[in-house]
Amino acid sequence: MRAIMRVLITGITGFVGSHLAEHMLSLGAEVAGSIRWRSKTENIEHLRARVTLVETDLRDLSSVQNLLEVADPDCLIHLAAQSFVAASWSAPAETLYTNTVSQVNLLEAIRHRPHVPRILVIGSSEEYGLVYEDELPVKETNPLRPLSPYAVSKVAQDLMGYQYFKSYGLPIVRSRAFNHEGPRRGDVFVTSNFARQIAEIEAGLRAPVVSVGNLEARRDYSDVRDIVRGYWLLLERGEPGEVYNLCSGRTWRIREVLDFLLARSLASGIEVKQDRARLRPSDVPVLLGDASKIRKAFGWSTEIPFEQTLLDTLEYWRRRIKAATL
Repeated sequence: MRAIMRVLITGITGFVGSHLAEHMLSLGAEVAGSIRWRSKTENIEHLRARVTLVETDLRDLSSVQNLLEVADPDCLIHLAAQSFVAASWSAPAETLYTNTVSQVNLLEAIRHRPHVPRILVIGSSEEYGLVYEDELPVKETNPLRPLSPYAVSKVAQDLMGYQYFKSYGLPIVRSRAFNHEGPRRGDVFVTSNFARQIAEIEAGLRAPVVSVGNLEARRDYSDVRDIVRGYWLLLERGEPGEVYNLCSGRTWRIREVLDFLLARSLASGIEVKQDRARLRPSDVPVLLGDASKIRKAFGWSTEIPFEQTLLDTLEYWRRRIKAATL
């Protein structure tokens, strides 16, 4: 293997991709990433001089082959996906097509290359879907009962990774990360959306009302910077063919997240109002994970308190909104 590790990150411009690129660069890796022609690059502008960006349509096999020729990676982390659960309800076919075809193109192109990289397939806790109380906390052996088109697509990606490992011997490790948040999180996701609304209220850009959906769901939250540490450990040391949960082992009710952010707002008298458009046809009531497998194997656990994650996210939106209004 080369003295300097060459890492390819699909979806490098996204929330997780940008944090992963930072982490890999800090370890001395040479980083390349795929971008779509219309990709917003604000998350990686501070890294542009240090990474190689390759314009790619992952749904086109010849484009994927070109990406691999240019990047020639030792390791591949496949993050690119339609990852917003709510959007999968309005565009189920596009979600399924994008997420499954992109991955099969990558794996098909890789298996014909002379230099085969280690691969991390990114799954999701959404794969577990409907979880009964006696199944908590959720282990990797729990049944998969997906409750959204997005979750179905991630199950397909997960099992595809296992199939390509068994069928072709590709060194594929699979992950199922539970909810992870932090600075740069897209504002369609609940914690970031709350933080943005509050920051806009503080700046006088909207009425003092926070619109919400289901506040009773419980989620196992981690900081994205802990999750990318886990991803690298799995890519470097994970057992091919195996799947690993990444999670904190603690749940927050969505209402608790909102209350925490409201209590730290610089504005007073903020009203909370439910928006029915934010409710889903079906929702996972509770997701609480068990990360004992990766902890026992590699010593990984979350280190950043979620309270700090929420504060960092709120400050991120305050800075962005202030910069936009100057």
